[in-house]
Amino acid sequence: MRDGTPFQVVIVGGGSAGWLTACVLAARRPDLAITLMESPDIPTIGVGEGTWPTMRETLASIGLAEADFLRACDASFKQGSRFDGWVTGEVGDSYLHPFTLPPAGEMAALLHAHAAQAQGTSFAEAMTAQAAACAQHLAPRQRAMPDYAGALNYAYHFDAGKFARLLTRHATQNLGISHVAADVVGTTAAANGDIAALMLKDGRILAADLFIDCTGQAARLIGGHCGVEWIDRSDVSFNDTALAVQVPVLPGSPVASQTIGTAHRAGWIWDIALPTRRGIGCVYSSRFMSDDEADSLLRAHVAAHVPGADAMALAPRKLSFATGHRARFWQGNVVAVGLSAGFIEPLEASAIVLIELSARALADVLPCSHEAMAVAARRFNELFRYRWDRIIAFLKLHYVLSRRTEPYWLAQRDPATIPERLAEDLILWRQHPPSARDFPLYDEMFPAASQHYILYGMGYPLPQSLLQSPPPAAAIKAAAARLAEVQDRARHMTSALPENRTYLAAIATQAA
Repeated sequence: MRDGTPFQVVIVGGGSAGWLTACVLAARRPDLAITLMESPDIPTIGVGEGTWPTMRETLASIGLAEADFLRACDASFKQGSRFDGWVTGEVGDSYLHPFTLPPAGEMAALLHAHAAQAQGTSFAEAMTAQAAACAQHLAPRQRAMPDYAGALNYAYHFDAGKFARLLTRHATQNLGISHVAADVVGTTAAANGDIAALMLKDGRILAADLFIDCTGQAARLIGGHCGVEWIDRSDVSFNDTALAVQVPVLPGSPVASQTIGTAHRAGWIWDIALPTRRGIGCVYSSRFMSDDEADSLLRAHVAAHVPGADAMALAPRKLSFATGHRARFWQGNVVAVGLSAGFIEPLEASAIVLIELSARALADVLPCSHEAMAVAARRFNELFRYRWDRIIAFLKLHYVLSRRTEPYWLAQRDPATIPERLAEDLILWRQHPPSARDFPLYDEMFPAASQHYILYGMGYPLPQSLLQSPPPAAAIKAAAARLAEVQDRARHMTSALPENRTYLAAIATQAA
């Protein structure tokens, strides 16, 4: 940090990670001098299309109007994730992880009330009106509502390439961020090992107080200059490859309200609906499936689920990814954000929300003196190691509760592959439902409610405490009344909310 000048931040790498970080920092900390440097020759991966509800607050905070965002990014609403075939693989095997919370009250009483209801209502259907909205392809809001407000909790699906371009325009035109198109050919080190400056291919030198590494899997700064080691988590998370395609859709076809993940014998297929196309990808473990087998599964899915698509004409893009994360995410004056920090398969859209949370955490502590930066780095590393461990455990939960019998799924349930904390949680959750005590952060990515939707959506047994000592009768009666209110709300919502296609078509034709 140099006296008399603004705190200088250089972000290396564009795409969603670089530009989203730049926008969040610039909007929240206008006292910073921010430069984003990206190579003109390296394309971004551009397949991250799912977000978490945090994105609404992020977009509002950086000053983007919701309708402008929806139009510019060919975006649609995401109200959760639906998992088909994850439990047994049989016909009708499906459950929903919605974004809207269950009713207020003790989960034990709600579970007891749900168990006493007539059979045939899934856990998600009983706990939130969002299940009915998703089943009918409805939007979570009406157009008259203020930006980023909804009748139901929601996030977005979008075209990642268009999103990065929108952020580029907004950052440079409205937020005062400097944009440098150049290649980094080296770094110069300060006496303490920090990066003093970047050496660019055109001969320029780019100095800064803090460097943010958004160079993707290359990790040019955190791995290259800093030498921070990589922690391999493939012993827990097996998937390491995906084949991805973008498939045009017929005009007027429904736009799904949730990401759909369809399990197969060695992984799963994502299916994300945008107004003009579907983003579809086959995720798999190369230890259990060949590329050719995955290609056949992907084409069969498209043929079966996308009317009018020519599955044989597709040209899938292969994406190979290391599974794990850095041992530290902030080293010296370098912070890794996005793929440079780590990556676990795209299940539950954790990648972009980690970018948002990283940028917010940085905005809270910058600028830093050298002494304060060391403290901030230590706490940042503690927080994000916790987040990564929680993400990995939550994703693993989707696999360890399965009853599928293929070798891949049996391997996923091998106790040696289950994180210790998750194994302990599962023991406790046989006694009582997950609660806030199990998830102490005020902004947990996947709080107790998310665990409830996965556990009881996949048929996890009711806690023994319910069988041995049911809640008081008054508590059960109150819980039953709340569940009845959910059904009333569902009937109201389905009659009042527009279809996604109708909502998004109106936005597309609205004058900018």
